[in-house]
Amino acid sequence: MSKYEKGSVHPSELREFTDSQTGSHIYQITSDETINHNLYFLTPSFTPNQKHLVFTSYRSGKANFYMIEYPNGDIVQLTNGDEVHGYSGVISKEGKELFYTEGNSIKAIHLNSLDERILVVFPEGSLGECSVSADEKYIVTAMKLDGKSHITVTATDGSGGEIIHTSPNQTIIHPQFHPKHADLIAYSGDPAPRMWTIKRDGTENRMLYEHENSEFLVHETFLGSQDDLIVTHWPYSLRRISLETLKMETISDFNAWHIASNREGTKVLCDTVHPDIGLRLVDVKSGEHEPICYPESSSSGSQWKKSRYAVAEDWAAAQQEGDREKSLSWMEMKVDTVYGPQWTHPHPSFSPDELAVVYTSDVSGYSHVYVATIP
Repeated sequence: MSKYEKGSVHPSELREFTDSQTGSHIYQITSDETINHNLYFLTPSFTPNQKHLVFTSYRSGKANFYMIEYPNGDIVQLTNGDEVHGYSGVISKEGKELFYTEGNSIKAIHLNSLDERILVVFPEGSLGECSVSADEKYIVTAMKLDGKSHITVTATDGSGGEIIHTSPNQTIIHPQFHPKHADLIAYSGDPAPRMWTIKRDGTENRMLYEHENSEFLVHETFLGSQDDLIVTHWPYSLRRISLETLKMETISDFNAWHIASNREGTKVLCDTVHPDIGLRLVDVKSGEHEPICYPESSSSGSQWKKSRYAVAEDWAAAQQEGDREKSLSWMEMKVDTVYGPQWTHPHPSFSPDELAVVYTSDVSGYSHVYVATIP
């Protein structure tokens, strides 16, 4: 019997310390010498009651989801799939299930019984992260199929899914439902222009801001329940754009990177790099920001040293560099070194009570999951 399988239980790996610069109390959740990371920064890693925390680990040799009773409970393996997308997990609003993608399928697993449901299968498709609608009736995902990018919408009750949009010339990434409007989806396009919205039924596909490849807009998400998006103008500023007027404004002039809003849209959490000035909490009204802690993660990716999107020459240079190395990453996994590897980025997100943040850091030499209290 394998040490790692669905339902396997492993002892707590918790260690605690204090950030020397801010005084934030920090819980290190994982210590296994493999890749471990929190869920994507666009979704909470905690269950809504904050009693459990879900994370991704490669400790079995492949990405799977694990859960602890926070902060020092046993580690329980939730999934044991071959193609689990480690950044796709989204915890249901009642905290009972985890929605995620595995290869061409969208699945749900009950966090207590570990009973699984297959919600939909898109034959030959490759699916990305999940986002759940405000009424939790639907899941939106991006999908690669037949050399094109698509947006899919799937019913959480298992009654089926469909492609609602196919892009003729862009790669579609990071589709996400509005926290309040159950029929509104924002998504990202590559190459520029980056920011788009579309209705759940595939109508009203709308470009929000027309720009060239030289204006590096990235990591857009909703400003809480407000009708605004926030976006990083890398590496210069944190911006907001009204979904009604399409007016763009600057919130704060600094190198905000991955960004997440609190529920009211009054605070924005972000990490930073080039320079690394730690995890920051931004007051949306004033633009002032204060440090929470300093993860000191390697934050890899050659493109973050530049102020434009990657073009063909950037990808070619990264490929040549990779060809000169026998191993690109842990267990010789082929990874994106232009924008990643993603597990070297902090990707912070709020706890449900918004008094702490979850993030990833490889400061120890391996990527681990941390929780930091907001000073």
